Amino acid sequence: MELPIIFITGYGDIPMTVKAMKSGAVEFLTKPFREQDLLDAIQQALDRDRVARRRQEDLACLRKRYGTLTAREREVMGLVTSGMLNKQVASELGTSEITVKMHRGQVMRKMQAGSLAELVRMAEKLKPPPA
Repeated sequence: MELPIIFITGYGDIPMTVKAMKSGAVEFLTKPFREQDLLDAIQQALDRDRVARRRQEDLACLRKRYGTLTAREREVMGLVTSGMLNKQVASELGTSEITVKMHRGQVMRKMQAGSLAELVRMAEKLKPPPA
């Protein structure tokens, strides 16, 4: 988890500001600054940190649920969320459509997904970020 940074300097220039902001600084304040500017920056940093922590907690919970799936259920989830129909998944896996429906139901239950669209969003969140 990254700490929110407020960059404060007495000798800031544009390249330094750009570098600090690209590196993740919430705010770049040059001295002298108003007390309210610092308070606003702190509030913004706390808000951003709260959102990031919540997102991390949600992802950890999602990964935990994904960890409860069997290997076959993971296969079915991957194929279903890629847009394949049950009969296409059955053909791909060499099984019956009924079996795919059973696995799909288990996936929906274990992942606590209320709809296929929600399951697709979950699958997207579970994908590793591009390198």
